[in-house]
Amino acid sequence: METASQPIAVTVAITRRADPSRNAEMLAWVRAGTTLAEDFPGFLGVGWMRPVLGSTDWHMLYRFADAEALHLWEESPQRQWWLSSAQGMVEHTRVERRTGIEGWFDPPREHTVSDLTIAVAPPRWKQAVTIWLGFFPVSLVATVTLGHLIAGQNAVVRTLVTTLCLTPLMAYLVLPQVTRMLQWWLQGQPPPWRR
Repeated sequence: METASQPIAVTVAITRRADPSRNAEMLAWVRAGTTLAEDFPGFLGVGWMRPVLGSTDWHMLYRFADAEALHLWEESPQRQWWLSSAQGMVEHTRVERRTGIEGWFDPPREHTVSDLTIAVAPPRWKQAVTIWLGFFPVSLVATVTLGHLIAGQNAVVRTLVTTLCLTPLMAYLVLPQVTRMLQWWLQGQPPPWRR
């Protein structure tokens, strides 16, 4: 069970551009970066892919257990050396950091250079259903237990008290449990009892 003291994993998505004629060099560079990152505490996985064979774009993901572990990797001399070794070969075009709600739906995974796909987030409607499945019972319990204590207050105070109590409970306890139990459904896989 997760607790409030556990940090939130961070996923970094990067698009890099490289000349397709330097494919062998790019693959070697990718492997070297992966090997270096694997030795860092908090490393959860990495993935690399190109949309089509011969594309100039390489989409890269790497994930660390928390922002501090990510910072140690990103500021490390090893990573600086690795990035500098690609000067003149690789152009960095986009960087995006993801935490928060989409992190609840992205299980940590390892990918190799030869992977053709990287797991995508479930459809928004599945995310909404999952959140509702966690929120409904928590909200019901809060209404029954807190309802009579704050019944005489105005709507703003009632909402403030309720959301202050429910948000940490949802973020650190309920949603991680619900998404773990429904991971098969969120990722479009058969249920565990049919495998």
